Amino acid sequence: MSHQFGRLLQLTTYGESHGARIGGILTGMPPGINLDTNLIQEKVNRRKASQNLFSTPRNESDIVVYHSGIYQGKTTGMPIAFSVENKTKKSEDYDNLKDIYRPSHADFTYHQKYKNYDYRGSGRASARETLNWVIGGAIAAHLIPKIQIFPYVSQIGHFSLLENELEDITNAFDYPLHFPNLRKGEEVMTYLSEIQAQKDTLGGAISCIINNLPVGLGEPVFYKLQSALAAAMMGINTAKGFLLENAIQTSQSRGSQVNDEFDEDFKTKTNHSAGILGGISNGMPIGFTVYFKPISSIGKPQNTVTHEGLSTQIEIGGRHDVCAVPRAVAVVQGLTELVLADLWLLDRLHNTKIY
Repeated sequence: MSHQFGRLLQLTTYGESHGARIGGILTGMPPGINLDTNLIQEKVNRRKASQNLFSTPRNESDIVVYHSGIYQGKTTGMPIAFSVENKTKKSEDYDNLKDIYRPSHADFTYHQKYKNYDYRGSGRASARETLNWVIGGAIAAHLIPKIQIFPYVSQIGHFSLLENELEDITNAFDYPLHFPNLRKGEEVMTYLSEIQAQKDTLGGAISCIINNLPVGLGEPVFYKLQSALAAAMMGINTAKGFLLENAIQTSQSRGSQVNDEFDEDFKTKTNHSAGILGGISNGMPIGFTVYFKPISSIGKPQNTVTHEGLSTQIEIGGRHDVCAVPRAVAVVQGLTELVLADLWLLDRLHNTKIY
């Protein structure tokens, strides 16, 4: 089963939404690196449900506990094991769903594949798992401190931000819903209140800008930088699309219009290639967007079937996000950190001096 992420820097995770705890083991971290556990916890807190009014009422403390691989505040080079306790689970909320396939959920596919499926909070398919990725990424980020990663919400429902409407993406976590435009953000909040009252949900998109990349991150042929990022992002719950910056524009253009010419400093005068050539970073900024469908747990009546194939109707209760996109911003950051740190370690094998 695929519960491991990365090549040299490998994160193996475990746990279910309503199990005793979730956690992971990160291997490949070099020894002697000072770990800022307060910064790691700060990044974890950005994913918490309490960040906005439209996330699940399930409010876990999400305090990270470290079990190995750290001594006197530094990495030892041994596997770093961590865990987070599940303290506020309410498994009884799912008792009426144990024999029913919820529309657009993983119930059907997981049950058909594994038979013994933990339906409580979607078990291993729950977005609770993404907390492990945020922790792993926050640890991995200590390998690449000079690389700047700026994720932000660029769309919720039909509200989207154009490039000239962005206010301060470097501090997107300080904005309500991590949507860096205060005026439009207020409109989104009003609309989300209406959706919430209608017992419905919304999807959206998260964009990310990566600055100060060295030249050389990315491996030929099957671990190109863009493919590694795309694979990571498409593993996020409800993710339905990944798009590099300028992808649509360049696909509709001539080569003479979008080729990036070099100057004497080995920088490109334009950046139509989104900072990647041949799957390898060229030192220019990288931008991408991830698109998410609405959360499938809605309170409206829906038709479905039982495990025996009998027709039935359900109204899903319990604790669910109206829009999970704002909470996923921290997840996008964590996965980006994991990908770039792993590729940085791989690049060191080629004796390339990055910094």
